[in-house]
Amino acid sequence: MAGGTKRLPRAVREQQMLDAAVKVFSANGFREASMDAIAAEADISKPMLYLYYGSKDELFGACVQREGARFFEALQPGFSPSLKQRDQARTVIMGFLQFVDANREAWRVLYRVATGQAAFATLAAATRRQMIDMVAGLIRRGTTTPHTDAEYELMAIALVGAGEAVADRISEGDISIDAATEMMTSLIWRGLSGDRRDRADHES
Repeated sequence: MAGGTKRLPRAVREQQMLDAAVKVFSANGFREASMDAIAAEADISKPMLYLYYGSKDELFGACVQREGARFFEALQPGFSPSLKQRDQARTVIMGFLQFVDANREAWRVLYRVATGQAAFATLAAATRRQMIDMVAGLIRRGTTTPHTDAEYELMAIALVGAGEAVADRISEGDISIDAATEMMTSLIWRGLSGDRRDRADHES
């Protein structure tokens, strides 16, 4: 039996297991990750791991749910109505990229491993859907020319897709957070500024 600390509170033990699982799933992918490897990483016995999480699917689902919640928590400051629109955009982007940089293993689980598993496609899609809805609302508040709901959604899909691609580069250490944040903020803001200019041209 692995020599983990005994009699830890259940909530603490669960987090210990999830931490270990995220690390193993990130390194090996879902199929190649084993409950033996996760138990060893958590320094517990495999029977104890199964006592808390009855299957690898259940454990992986718990990882995705926890890391998804942490991800959205990191974005919340950017949606404060007290911020100016450009500051909102920059704060959301910075929170997004800082989360990825500080939680690279979690990002790989959410962005690569979960999206590549058919069994978790719905869960991964729901997480991405929530992100798109939040960004669409941010765009809606930042534009002056009215658009349809479908148009706001398409803009958000494009921006989220770009953000995911940049975040993936950050997770590999290919670009700095500051450089990526400025690039993404400028890209978004130029689009919104162009929208405002278009409206002014039409009204003149």
